[in-house]
Amino acid sequence: MITDEYTKALEKFISAMQNVDSPTPDFMADAMADICRALRIGKVEMLVYDNEAAEHLGLANVRRFYNCGSPCLGEYVSKRIITADEQIAVYRVTLQNDTEPWTADERSRIDIFIMLLSTFNGKFRLLTLTHRLTFFDSDLNMYNHRHFMMMVRKLYKEETIDNFAAVYFNLKRFSIVNQQIGRENGTRVMKRFIGMLESLTDCSDECVCRIGGDNFITLIKQDKLDDVLKLLGGTGITYDESRSERIFISATAGVYVIPDMDSFILPTDIMDRVSMAFYLARGSAKQDVVFFDDALLARSKQNNEITACFPKAIEKQEFLVYYQPKVDIRTRTVAGSEALCRWFHNGRLVPPAEFIPVLEQGRDICKLDFYMLDTVCRDIRRWLDTGIRAVRVSVNLSRRHLSDMDLLSHIVDIIDKHKVPHEYIEIELTETTTDVEFKDLKRIISGLQEVGIATSVDDFGIGYSSLNLIKEVPWDVLKLDKSLLPDYEKDDPIQKSIMFRHIVAMGREMGVECIAEGVETKEQVRLLEENRCDLAQGFYFDRPLPIKEFETRLIDDFKYDR
Repeated sequence: MITDEYTKALEKFISAMQNVDSPTPDFMADAMADICRALRIGKVEMLVYDNEAAEHLGLANVRRFYNCGSPCLGEYVSKRIITADEQIAVYRVTLQNDTEPWTADERSRIDIFIMLLSTFNGKFRLLTLTHRLTFFDSDLNMYNHRHFMMMVRKLYKEETIDNFAAVYFNLKRFSIVNQQIGRENGTRVMKRFIGMLESLTDCSDECVCRIGGDNFITLIKQDKLDDVLKLLGGTGITYDESRSERIFISATAGVYVIPDMDSFILPTDIMDRVSMAFYLARGSAKQDVVFFDDALLARSKQNNEITACFPKAIEKQEFLVYYQPKVDIRTRTVAGSEALCRWFHNGRLVPPAEFIPVLEQGRDICKLDFYMLDTVCRDIRRWLDTGIRAVRVSVNLSRRHLSDMDLLSHIVDIIDKHKVPHEYIEIELTETTTDVEFKDLKRIISGLQEVGIATSVDDFGIGYSSLNLIKEVPWDVLKLDKSLLPDYEKDDPIQKSIMFRHIVAMGREMGVECIAEGVETKEQVRLLEENRCDLAQGFYFDRPLPIKEFETRLIDDFKYDR
């Protein structure tokens, strides 16, 4: 009788164990209770020790699988097992009170039961570990991108996805935060900020997931979107309670408000569209939050077309160099020029704002930069050969080049191929925001200076590390951003005039040439004269010019009106 009852219970237990498809053992309770009744077991528990020292001290995590409800203080069987991760598991099976001792046959069956239970727990632990490795980011102990997609598919299947919005965001300038307060404090700040965001969510169907680094994505109900965006707009996070020290954290975000289920979208479309909005926000100097819409979808299609036709456009030499003169403030003559790219495609000039940001998303921008440098060198060589007065031309290089360990040799090879003296070329670069980029920038600028190629820092005055940048890097030229020049019709000119005067004076004392860009009015020109700024560039003197028009400005006696 016992044998039949035990056999049926054991078969039920094994069947239940084989059907485990998620890391939860709750459904095993009935099968285990049947075995325990058949073998007169009053209690089944497992004592888990982290190591032998914990076992020696009796520091166990106790897990009870079965309890008949009555005190069980008598006979028991135990088995000690060392797991693969070197934890120690002690299984203890206790006899029911007020019953005969176990027979040898029952003890043998109990041993088999313990081994099966150990096998089940191993499978359960493996499932738990697999689930964690698959759906969790171990660094911050939070969900990852796979969990986000799993949640999207679940809600999509339930046809409730149209109640939600996806927000893909990046913590702004977090590399600088780590520099300022250290990586340990930086990680603490990141966790607290994400914790504040998680407090707005319902864990059952909303989530905050880490994409990697300081990039995250959240799936939240649409009625919470305003609260989420308010938090992403910025808040102070305490990182040192003893001194009440806080740091301001904000984010750049792309948002996709998921439409009703009548609109045909797939789960993968959600990630694609919120990513599209995010990358547009990250590349924008004006918008911290960008919402996906149909116009953005059309823009994405246009961007794909630009990327697809770029190789052919380079081959057909559709990209043209326009030259914007740099004017000597004292003599009003052309003292140099900046090479600017224009694209003549399908019968029209494509504005740089349409194609440069697209090419900057990948390595295509580097190919275009080298194409521009090659074209400029060809023009300078022709000027020198035909007796046209040659001037130094600045060529822009994208920040994408900084990872190129052989950049210096690539630049020099192009210039020397055309036998252009190095003093006629100036390489123009922008500020950087990370330690790695800064070190690469310093290496490249120093290398260019050693071979006699001038360098300039573009848009000086609008970044976050400008003073450190000119202290650490041996620039030849500072291009003062037009935001430093007062707009006499809109601004109070006094504050900007003071800033401009001191920056120019600092540059002159350091032996660095200063050029003001974006010069558009007589008042601004007068400010340059009064403060002895060397050069000016802007529409007041000339717009960017096609090569033939620019060459007319190189005639020796050409001067701009005062």
